[in-house]
Amino acid sequence: MSTIDGTTDAPEQAAKFLEAHPRIEFLEAFLTDANGIARGKRVSAESLVRLYRSGLCLPASTLVLDVWGNEVEATGLVFATGDADHPCYPVPGSLRPLPWSDGRGAQVMLRMQTPSGEAFAADPRNILARVANRFAERGETPVVATELEFRLFDAEFDGAGIPHPPARLARAGGSQLYGLDEIDAMDVVFADIEEACRAQDLPADTIIAEQSDGQYELNLRHVADPVLAADHAVLLKRTIKAVARRHGLLASFMAKPFGHESGNGLHVHMSLLDAEGRNVFAGGEGPTPRLRHAVGGLAATMTDAMLVFAPHANSFRRFQVDSHAPLGPTWGFDNRTTAVRIPLSAPDALRVEHRVAGADANPYLVLAAVLAGIDHGLSGAVEPPPETEGSAFEQHARGLPETWEEALVAFRASGFIADYLGTEYRRLFSACKEQEQARFRREVPPVEYRTYLGTI
Repeated sequence: MSTIDGTTDAPEQAAKFLEAHPRIEFLEAFLTDANGIARGKRVSAESLVRLYRSGLCLPASTLVLDVWGNEVEATGLVFATGDADHPCYPVPGSLRPLPWSDGRGAQVMLRMQTPSGEAFAADPRNILARVANRFAERGETPVVATELEFRLFDAEFDGAGIPHPPARLARAGGSQLYGLDEIDAMDVVFADIEEACRAQDLPADTIIAEQSDGQYELNLRHVADPVLAADHAVLLKRTIKAVARRHGLLASFMAKPFGHESGNGLHVHMSLLDAEGRNVFAGGEGPTPRLRHAVGGLAATMTDAMLVFAPHANSFRRFQVDSHAPLGPTWGFDNRTTAVRIPLSAPDALRVEHRVAGADANPYLVLAAVLAGIDHGLSGAVEPPPETEGSAFEQHARGLPETWEEALVAFRASGFIADYLGTEYRRLFSACKEQEQARFRREVPPVEYRTYLGTI
């Protein structure tokens, strides 16, 4: 597969890409907005060279639309600016054929700038790059891998609008955790996902069947670049959804599709290398001071960042006792009931696994918040709470925001968020979530009619 490599994609290289793929007719150029949704344009293949030369203009407000795609006037990016455009330029190395387009399409990721050429503060990718740069300035390199859980459903819902797992799984007897028959039953789907990942140089690794029917986890191999790791996660979600559609299925990263079944998480594995390439978390028989301080920083900042880890109304249904979703800022060695787990590993592979975020969260913002928590802990030598051995659900009271509204209050007041994600982005993201919460407050769910209408 031909890709454009290096730190800069020149227009001449874009032209060579088209020469190498003469069947390409269109290009999908996209950003990732605050909610992790791809927003952009489909343009003709003839426009590719011009895009690399001059960029693609999109409204600045595109990056802070609500989850329904509505503009958020409270951001000040809509009518107050005349809904002005900002230039967007291709992310180096991201131009690739679109695997599910039968050779007709390509795709490229974008990054938004201000008209004066600065990285635009509302672009989640720019935010992650800025946080990662704090480590680069010290000669340190975060090594990151993500694990994404998702559900597959039949594309046709029942009369009440409720989704159901694929019928072919019912014939296979449902799902069992780590069961191989469950993967075999969907082999043709996963074969196409794996092929699409290879075509995009996405480092997909293992696939496992999770606890609920039609629930799976796909892991990405670690890379020594947190921004690239987030790119991979964004592209993987896009790939899984696209391939599923072509098999008559719907792939969902919704955090908790059913209240009585397991939810979908986005788990982040991260280690840290010094300038000589040594893992600063490893060394000795116990945790190094830097590992302790990293865990301490993650625990201390978890409440402030909860709106990033659980950004939607549905997100908070995932946090239930005995659900493998953490309820407090806890940590432990090889303990999946805690928020921060130190997995069993070879000494030189010692790392933290951050288990708070749902699969519905924006990967750029999640990695930015995790990196920021680690940096906060390292720079302030923050000591962690006592290690949890055994079930964290039995030993600890809830210690994280329990509702979407509480998470917004903590986020909006956080100096930590302002320091790392930026004061302006704290305001923008808060405005987006305030608009979404206001709409949910106006919506009366069917359960309230069933409960109250003829009873009260």
